[in-house]
Amino acid sequence: MRSKALALTAAFILLLTVPAEILATDGYFTLGYGTRSQGMGGTGVAFPLGTLSPATNPAGLALGEGGWELGVGLFNPNRGYEVKGNPSGYPGTFGLAPGKFESGSKLFPIPHVGYAKKVGSNGIFGLAMYGNGGMNTNYSNKAFGFSPVGVNLSQMFIAPTYAATFGGKHAIGATALIGYQMFEAKGLQAFSGYSSNPAKLTNTGTDSAFGFGVRVGYLGQLSKQFAVGASYQSRIAMGEFKKYAGLYAEQGDFDIPSNWTVGVAITPNDKVRIAFDVQQMNYGDVKSVANPMLPNLMQSPLGTDNGAGFGWKNMTAVKFGVEHHASPGFTWRAGYAYGKQPIPSSEVLFNILAPGVIEQHATFGFSQAVGTGKNIDFALTRAFNKNVSGPNPLEVPGLQTITLGMDQWVFTVGYSVKFK
Repeated sequence: MRSKALALTAAFILLLTVPAEILATDGYFTLGYGTRSQGMGGTGVAFPLGTLSPATNPAGLALGEGGWELGVGLFNPNRGYEVKGNPSGYPGTFGLAPGKFESGSKLFPIPHVGYAKKVGSNGIFGLAMYGNGGMNTNYSNKAFGFSPVGVNLSQMFIAPTYAATFGGKHAIGATALIGYQMFEAKGLQAFSGYSSNPAKLTNTGTDSAFGFGVRVGYLGQLSKQFAVGASYQSRIAMGEFKKYAGLYAEQGDFDIPSNWTVGVAITPNDKVRIAFDVQQMNYGDVKSVANPMLPNLMQSPLGTDNGAGFGWKNMTAVKFGVEHHASPGFTWRAGYAYGKQPIPSSEVLFNILAPGVIEQHATFGFSQAVGTGKNIDFALTRAFNKNVSGPNPLEVPGLQTITLGMDQWVFTVGYSVKFK
């Protein structure tokens, strides 16, 4: 018990101190939470995911077993942009230097930890801590006339959860989400004339904010071969980034949008599970994310309620996963996910800072038993390259084209222990 407590404490400290400069893969949400979900294409709403279930569907905790889990992912995002066409130099235009540019900062650790223990005959209590996602760019060139330029948004959840079974094969669960996020922006001085508060637009250091929300879920094992699941996460009202009240709409507001997931799990035999999930991410909930650049930039200064944002649309992702218990103590997994990226071609200028354009993922993973109730889990995720092109909206029409691009690798390893 002492070694378990020390391990969980160390993981919690790691989550709080590691610089999780993440750019996730479903817009700025993570594809899947926990090593096993990552290996199955981010699925998991309709089957238990162990102690990381609260991140996807809190009800899954009740149909699983108590235990604990530690894991870390190594995240390698390759992102950048290209500008074609020379700037006009005309007064009132905002031309960019032509060329192809890549963001620095290529490798980030993403830790997670979970704990769950049975309470009474039907209930279970859990605590999960994990990174939700974020966005990061770090350009050494003068993207907007100054260098370095970029943003760093990272998000983390602490998720205490209670779940219970009823009717033998059905479960409901509720999670109280404690959100924490950090943000920093650099090199945006060229937008000072568009800001309601230029002193709080850029280069003001790292700011942070807390917020609270809930996630609720249902999981039903309707037959031995078929299960259904659904979960809903509320919009999380975060405190404002006061140091960036002149950048983000609503005086530095950056709430975490609501999202929902539904899915099914099919178990044709004792060795195979097949899962299908559909997830909706409501980026349109949050003005700082959803407000378009134009006409807002010309009509409302940055930082006001209708100030320009990134112009992101709501995003729907479809996920498929399969796992096969190949032999006693060994299970392999694979998956595929697709979601149309949220950035319109008209919004490429601001999204040089946040090129969340990934659409397709392929995943692979496995678990190997290393003792009674103990497993080593591994997952590999490949997010395929995607480009989005559009005009520079602040330049003479037809003169400059901006192309955003990104691809990613994620290597995740975890260690889990079930309670006896």
